[in-house]
Amino acid sequence: EELERAQQRYIRRDGNGDDDEARAASKREQKEAMLAAADELADAQAALALLARKVEDGGGSHSVHQRNADRLLRLCRANAGVYVKVGQHLANLDLLLPDEYIATLAALFDDAPESSFENVREVIREELGGPPDELFDGFSERPFASASLAQVHTAHCKSSGRKLAIKVQHRGLRETSRGDLIAMTAAVRLAELLFEDFNLGWLVDEIAPHLPRELDFNVEADNAERASAHLAKTGLDCVVPRVLRESTTERVLCMEFEEAFNATDVASIDSAGLCRLEIARTITSVFNAQIFESGFVHCDPHEANVLVREHPEKKGRAQLVLVDHGLYRQLDGAFRDSYARLWKGMLLADIGMIREACGSLGVVDMYPLLSAMLTSRPFDEVIERSKSGSFETAAASSSSGGGGGGGDQAVIRGYAQRYLREIIDMLDVVPRQMLLIFKMNDCLRHLDMALGCPGNPLVTAGRYASRRVLEGEVRGAGGGWLCKLRSWLSYLNVVLRIEAYDIWTRLGRARRLRLGD
Repeated sequence: EELERAQQRYIRRDGNGDDDEARAASKREQKEAMLAAADELADAQAALALLARKVEDGGGSHSVHQRNADRLLRLCRANAGVYVKVGQHLANLDLLLPDEYIATLAALFDDAPESSFENVREVIREELGGPPDELFDGFSERPFASASLAQVHTAHCKSSGRKLAIKVQHRGLRETSRGDLIAMTAAVRLAELLFEDFNLGWLVDEIAPHLPRELDFNVEADNAERASAHLAKTGLDCVVPRVLRESTTERVLCMEFEEAFNATDVASIDSAGLCRLEIARTITSVFNAQIFESGFVHCDPHEANVLVREHPEKKGRAQLVLVDHGLYRQLDGAFRDSYARLWKGMLLADIGMIREACGSLGVVDMYPLLSAMLTSRPFDEVIERSKSGSFETAAASSSSGGGGGGGDQAVIRGYAQRYLREIIDMLDVVPRQMLLIFKMNDCLRHLDMALGCPGNPLVTAGRYASRRVLEGEVRGAGGGWLCKLRSWLSYLNVVLRIEAYDIWTRLGRARRLRLGD
């Protein structure tokens, strides 16, 4: 309650009678009070979580949230397939759901239900014409990873000896998935009728049309090859496992095995001597390059699908390995142009550009809310930056000093909970393409928080978005050299400001490291 009151005071507009200096001082005091309340709340939440774990270890009863999270996990595992996929998505909604749900449902990323080896053998025999031991060397009976739709086994190629990852669809899933979707849709629609505040139909609406394509691994192979070709052009340190087409069918996907660990495995990252900040920036760059360059977007970048390792050719540098390419969306050009203008506007804190871009996306009055949803930051920060001219956000500022703490997460969670109804209403207004973008952002934010030292994703996204805006303006200039020159100058202004910001933040980190020594 104290944090909510502090947030209300912070975002409330002051009267016009005060002079600018007094109003600015008042806002600074209100912001400091809000952050102090957030830190206290984060400390209290951490202490409560520790107490809950002690009670649990001592045989005491779980909290209501924990009991319900356990029930939901059992439901997902018992029904498997579509239910596991929905549970994985819920595990990324860390701004909206209590911690018990996030921590419990996260088990679905690495510990989804497994098919028996007999069923695996039967699927491979039906798809490839023979049992796995005749087609491959050293085919593992136990999968090293299991997901909502399939599980992955290791093997070796008989001709080359190359280690392979064989993704095998859960037997019977293709036949039962349609009934699961009908049952889940009916349950969600009934809940929406019975409970006024329940509005998660958008989640089912997005899963239903895309699931049949996810169940065809030939489509996933196409997606993987297309994504790999684009990433090679970007120059980013990210690879996609190579697909072996001769051993790939609708229910079996054969790829070269790439050794790596989850991008949220901070212990392995630190042990390998890799930079968490570099990893966070590379992840953000990869997905923004997909959005603003190719428009062909991986929409399921949860922690089990984004892997990291030491670069095989660049000692001490990180390389990403992007897996599970079943769910992609091709964004149309008009949407990408509007979305790029929105991110450029948020980077520059240009409220007029933000309002215009949101309007082109169908959002008129709620443009501050859409901006806050995409950045996970209060819109008041945009107003502050429009006056200061800075790219710095509270999240980036706190993280640069040692890793975005629980206080910052408490602030974001407070805003999300306060505007929950408006957020749900927003999902019914925006273009359907935006819904998968929201899902992708949920996953990326979860990765960012897990790494513990996020950079400034606003700047990374703004860099790619500004390039997309330039290309759109040059295309639409109709040959007018003055319009093209104006567009280029605007773009160069953004790039120079970003470079200056990067230099400033690097110097700041170096100075803090020296002081720490």
